[in-house]
Amino acid sequence: MEPAQYIASFDSEAAMLRALGNYLRGEDFPMTGVMSPSIEPIMKPLVAAVNALPKRVREEVYTWSGRSEAVLPKKLDQVRAEDVSRWVVSHYPRRRYPAAMIGSSNGALVHLCAALGIPWLPQTFLIPVRRNMDPDEPAQELEWGRGAARSLLAVNPELELHHMFDPNQDRLMARRMAYFRVKRLKLGETYARFLEENLSEGATLFVAECRLKWPTTRVEERHIFQFGALGGATPEEFLHGSERVEAYLARYGSHQKRWDPPEPDGERPEAEWGFESSLRGDIERFAREQGYRIRRIIFEEPEDLSPLVADLYRQWHKERGLPADRLLVESFILMEPWWTLRTGSVPFWMVFNMEPDAEVLERYLEDTRPYDHIHLMLFSHGVDSIGLAPIGRWRSVLGRALKHGGFVGVDERRFPRDFATFVRYHADLKKVPARYPMPTSLPLARLDEFLGRTSDRYTVQWT
Repeated sequence: MEPAQYIASFDSEAAMLRALGNYLRGEDFPMTGVMSPSIEPIMKPLVAAVNALPKRVREEVYTWSGRSEAVLPKKLDQVRAEDVSRWVVSHYPRRRYPAAMIGSSNGALVHLCAALGIPWLPQTFLIPVRRNMDPDEPAQELEWGRGAARSLLAVNPELELHHMFDPNQDRLMARRMAYFRVKRLKLGETYARFLEENLSEGATLFVAECRLKWPTTRVEERHIFQFGALGGATPEEFLHGSERVEAYLARYGSHQKRWDPPEPDGERPEAEWGFESSLRGDIERFAREQGYRIRRIIFEEPEDLSPLVADLYRQWHKERGLPADRLLVESFILMEPWWTLRTGSVPFWMVFNMEPDAEVLERYLEDTRPYDHIHLMLFSHGVDSIGLAPIGRWRSVLGRALKHGGFVGVDERRFPRDFATFVRYHADLKKVPARYPMPTSLPLARLDEFLGRTSDRYTVQWT
């Protein structure tokens, strides 16, 4: 199989890869890059019609659209890590880069790479696997995954599987597919060759290391089971329940009052965002052989980088003589590096649409000079999940703008089942009236100057 047949297009790694690849080719990012821009006029009325359907029907459409990307378990032995790496590097134009980013998926890092004009090579990618499962039976999910995982791992010794099962945020998808997130333990021949052929002499390798961990259960060698994921519910709630969990399960007519997951035997890198450190050793070996510099970017939570990158962009815009008074808040895979710079916006990336994400954004706005304009995207995942921030809270965030605050592509009445947002966000962003020339890439020395002035301001280590 080709990687496009088994890598989820709706996942963070794939969407961020497409967004950055498009930007480095001088292109924007309509419809999260999964369809040709030429069919955008056709998709608008189609998704509008879907949005008008009853709630339960919209949920079914969302579920089955995701399942259409899932691979049959019997085909997992056709997955090849090096094929995936070739697919990754195919997104980038071949030219000399002063640096490259390797490691954790992160929307703020995508904007940092865009500013520096450099590629990013992800460690993690998602393989959705077809199966039918009660989303409230994690022990059954683990047992089902044993057999499916073996054929995948047997032919990919350089991969570690983090089988993630989240009945809170992924409830609709979890009924029809398993989330097999795999992490590279070695750089691999394809990544190494791409770097050798496209990096300048003495270039810098940035290693993005998100230290986020989660209680997990080791199933077999290189096979980890993770119940729950980063978002509104805490690890303790996933494992031991709470009033919020009981209310959530009752809301969805579950036979459970709490989940009964397998007993965790340790904390390990979180499946989607966490960095598996085995890769770093191989990167360091490669860098020594090639004469490259290593810069580690170490952070605990994915959104730790968002204030730093926002402030870097704001300073960069000021130095270019731009107003730097327009904030663009992005949500999960709803992002737009090209239009961020075309409209002179400051990007602030949120992991998702939950209360913790709202808190991070509100804290940033409290600590920075007010923005005249705030534009806000919201990813719709179709579930009234634990910890979902209500639309009223997002409206209050927009109210902090001195002149104008508005949603980008959001139907407030339909959220979080506003599936037309995946088409509308791009069209709405193009309506922002500001237009500025696209800049040349930010030199690495300018990044160092910024970090030198602000080293004590952010919870991010640069070593």
